[in-house]
Amino acid sequence: MARARGVDAIVDSAHAWGQIDFNVRDLGMDFAGFNLHKWMGAPLGVGVLYIRKERIPDIDVFMASDEHSVADVRARVHSGTSNFAAFLTVPQALDFQETIGIRAKEARLRSLRDLWAERFRGHGSIQILTPADPRLYGGITSLRLEGRTTSADNVALAKKLLDQHGIFTVHRTGVAAGDCVRVTPALFTSRDHIERLVKALETIAA
Repeated sequence: MARARGVDAIVDSAHAWGQIDFNVRDLGMDFAGFNLHKWMGAPLGVGVLYIRKERIPDIDVFMASDEHSVADVRARVHSGTSNFAAFLTVPQALDFQETIGIRAKEARLRSLRDLWAERFRGHGSIQILTPADPRLYGGITSLRLEGRTTSADNVALAKKLLDQHGIFTVHRTGVAAGDCVRVTPALFTSRDHIERLVKALETIAA
């Protein structure tokens, strides 16, 4: 829709790569940013900027660039002094993810998520805010206690889960419908960990 009106869209895709099976080209995006520390296992500060090849000429060359040709995407990016130690970990992180396989990893994360989220869907005291449509989620799901929509409410919920039950979650602010708590299982999360979350939420809801 944006492209039809001559508007450029930059996709902020912090969580997709390494969590769900997709191909950038299939999405038809022109510009996108991807994290490598969230799901790919590289250190903080490492990411990927994607520019569709056909759009490279639409971006001005960096004013001081003389290392690369005008047709080279690298002529548009100047990052100053780089964290080479972090960059050098990227091949190993990518190799590790390839060893697991994204389909197997996605299935694992979805399975862990479904173990707790779908158990509480329709629960009177706990709201599951992430849709049940599998096209609209990966491993992450947000929740809150019924009627508890303020920042203070959800900061307190995340704190209670951590302090009383040893479960780390993240408070997130809402745009219109209020704040929530985000639960993000990792590849190393076990079914026992999920059961601990279920028991904690049952205790809190009661």
